[in-house]
Amino acid sequence: MNIVYLNNQFIPSNEAKISPMDRGFLFGEGIYEVIPSYEGKFIGLQVHLNRLYNGLESLGISSPLSNEKWIELCQELIARNEGENLAVYLHVTRGDSPTRNHAYPTNTTPTVFAFTFDIPAQPVPEKQNATVYNVSSQQDLRWKRCQIKSTSLLGNVMHFQHSINEGNKETILFNDQNQLTEASASNVFIVKNNTIMTPPLDNQILPGVTRHIVLALLKEHSKFTIEERAISYDEVLNADEVWLTSSTKEIAPVIKIDDNIIASGKVGDVWLEAQTLFSQYKYQY
Repeated sequence: MNIVYLNNQFIPSNEAKISPMDRGFLFGEGIYEVIPSYEGKFIGLQVHLNRLYNGLESLGISSPLSNEKWIELCQELIARNEGENLAVYLHVTRGDSPTRNHAYPTNTTPTVFAFTFDIPAQPVPEKQNATVYNVSSQQDLRWKRCQIKSTSLLGNVMHFQHSINEGNKETILFNDQNQLTEASASNVFIVKNNTIMTPPLDNQILPGVTRHIVLALLKEHSKFTIEERAISYDEVLNADEVWLTSSTKEIAPVIKIDDNIIASGKVGDVWLEAQTLFSQYKYQY
């Protein structure tokens, strides 16, 4: 039985109960994080927690735990669930309110819920063993504050389901100017002529932790030119390589978008170098 954490208690998952008057349930009013670990070692733990704090601040919710207590909670969940490859899911809402009202209540206690789930083994930096992605594309129809890692994920879910309906694994999104934003559950990079590009951080995309680590590693350890700038639809389709990045995918090569094959349709050499760097240094973050 999975052991979860709910409001200061570690309990079996089937005993966890949250009020239907919780504002997370009624309004999707909460923040979450997914933090990967392999053999008990976390990747980007503090970066994830910093993003959690930023999200809570944007909603006017005080962090219910100190930084030390968050780290202890993550470590305790991993220990109690005894998995080799586990992600910790952290979920904080504004809490239970006696009445349903759009205005923020002033007297609620945040609800803290956390659990673990299995994740795939670490990606191996070998072309022949890479998990490749065929993806769909759509106009980005989500809300205008995508930099907040909100539990209100309906827009992302609908875009993701579009890819499933088309027999693909993800949907890459473009704004109304036909510029790349991100994917429904990933950030996106492209490679052209030894330049690695990704959209700049703004309200259209989530500041991904894997994105952050990849950029830091490439800037420090590679000779590639790195650009954070607006990227057009045509640039994506004509790229030498396209990647998805996320905490559970790490760096995933895209070989087809809709009916368009990316370059040769094979995993690229730049991906191999980037994933090799990530595999070597990721525990430093």
